[in-house]
Formats: sequence, C-alpha cells, structure tokens
Amino acid sequence: MKKKNTTKIAVIGATGNVGRVMLQILEEHGFPKENITALASQRSTGREISYGEKGTLKVFPLETFDFSKADYALSSAGSKIAKEFSHKITQAGCTIIDNSSAFRMDKNIPLVIPEVNPEDLALGQKSKIIANPNCSMIQLAVALKPLDNLRKIKRVVVSTYQSVSGAGKAGMDELYAQARGTFMNALVPAQHFTKPIAFNLIPQIDIFDHDGNTGEETKVMNEFQKVMHRAIPITATCVRVPVFIGHSMSVNIEFEEAFSISDAKNALKTAKGVSLIPDSENYMTPIEIAGEDAVYVSRIRKDPSIPHGLNMWIVADNLRKGAALNAVQILEALID
Repeated sequence: MKKKNTTKIAVIGATGNVGRVMLQILEEHGFPKENITALASQRSTGREISYGEKGTLKVFPLETFDFSKADYALSSAGSKIAKEFSHKITQAGCTIIDNSSAFRMDKNIPLVIPEVNPEDLALGQKSKIIANPNCSMIQLAVALKPLDNLRKIKRVVVSTYQSVSGAGKAGMDELYAQARGTFMNALVPAQHFTKPIAFNLIPQIDIFDHDGNTGEETKVMNEFQKVMHRAIPITATCVRVPVFIGHSMSVNIEFEEAFSISDAKNALKTAKGVSLIPDSENYMTPIEIAGEDAVYVSRIRKDPSIPHGLNMWIVADNLRKGAALNAVQILEALID
C-alpha cells in the first residue's frame, strides 16, 4: 500500500469515457485522491470530475502541466495527442501507459496484458512508454493464453460484436439519438458511424485497407501475435453492434494436438482474469457484465468440422478490462 500512497499519477483525457473509468478504478484500487491529477484539453479546464462516490478532482490543462510532478501518466486521449506529448512527458521522467494505438506495434515499446505477458514490462523501463492493447484483443488474449499453455494453438478465427462505447461518447450519443428517433418518428442520420447503428449491425470499424480488412481487424490480428510472442495464424471480422457497453466475440480455435473439453475448462477455471461459465447451456451477455472486471467465457464446445477444434463465446466490459482496468493493472505491476 505504501507505493500506492506515494505514487503521483496524471490521467490524460480524464473527461472521456475511458478517462472517467480510469479515475473510478484508481479510487477503487486505493490510490489517494491527492496524488491524482486529471488532465484534459483547454476547453475542459476548471471542470470538476468525480473521483469515487464522494470525491471530485479539478481538471487541469494538458498543454501546460509539468510532468516532472507525476511518476506515471495514464493516457486515453487518442493517438494524435499521444504522439504530440510523448517526448515531453518521458523527458520529464514520467512513464506513459498509453491506451491509443500510437505505439502498440513499435518493436521498442512493450504491448502488455498483465495476465498474458507481464515479462514484457521490463522493456518499458527503458522506453518509458507502455502500450495498452486494443480493447477486443485484450479479452481475446486473456481467454486464449491459458488454452495455448494447455495445447499450442494452431489457428484462430474470431468475429467480434463491439459496443458503441468503443467509439467514445459520440458513438453512444448517436445510438441513443437514433433509437429514440425511431420511436418518435424522427430520422437521425448517421454521422459518427458509416450507417445507422440503432437496430442495425455495421461490419466496419475503422477504414478499409487494400486487402479489405478494417483497421480494427488488423489491430486485433497484429496485436494478438505480439502479446502471444508467436505468429499464430488469426483472422478477424469486427462488427459494431447497437449495445452501449460490452464487447462480445465468437471464437474458433484449432489446436496442434488433441485436447478434452474438461481440460480446456479446467485451464480457464484457474486462469487469472477469467470467469468461466462451465454450464454448456448458460452464457453471459453484454448487459450482464457491464461494470465487471473479468473476461467471461461461456458456450465452450468442440468444433466437429476439424480434428482439434474448439468454439467459445467471450464477453467483457470494454471500458474496464478492455481499456482502463488493464492500464491500472499495468501501473500496479510497475510499482509493486
């Protein structure tokens, strides 16, 4: 507890979806309010933001903050801000735990999920930057790492069903406005998403590349291989769905050798960060896991179409384990 009482932390992007959850989790994990500085853009300066149920923090401008007054910066302000301010922050002796995609595939910067590859944190001591992975990929890797330890994974096929909170407050507002407009007979055109999101599914998150993959699909595939330390063949289809909080995924795994369902369930049952629903006819949904920390795994069954195949359903709160919680867990691993 001593290091939590003395560690100075700046939260960049504190007024955004993820930034607010970062502050909530820091309070839940026992970090004293007086050691936390909430940072955002100039237009948010002076606002008060919640820190726990009773506390508040005043928001200070990122542009003028002296980072020599912070030991760590938890950043959720996006890639542009991360790249613009990273040199200033690290030169002041402050270590960044960054939630954007700016540094994830840099070979000199660790991409870390504490339950999966905590050994990579050592590289962050030199780089002074540690990247927080893609929200969907985090829950995928947390669930698949214990299975890969059981039997080497040969191939992964994943389809994600991602909530609008992954697109920020604007995405949540658009879903709300379109859903309300449907019942009020008032059309609200798509602005933040490529098509209407209310009562719809959109098989596009980010822009398409020359191979027809979206940016989100490429992130999931590339980042999964980096944290697993192995070029496991993986293909992904990422879909935006009309859900406010919680990312879901249908995952098909092919192992290199034979396995049993009971062994797979036992591996998941004892895995850190995983909550297993062992009953084959029970499962979790996004509305049930909002606000929870665990990665929930259910509907585990053999795939009869291949020799060593496994199907599973994975759900997690994308704002917590998919972003803010993972960043705080990295911080705790660094100061322990």
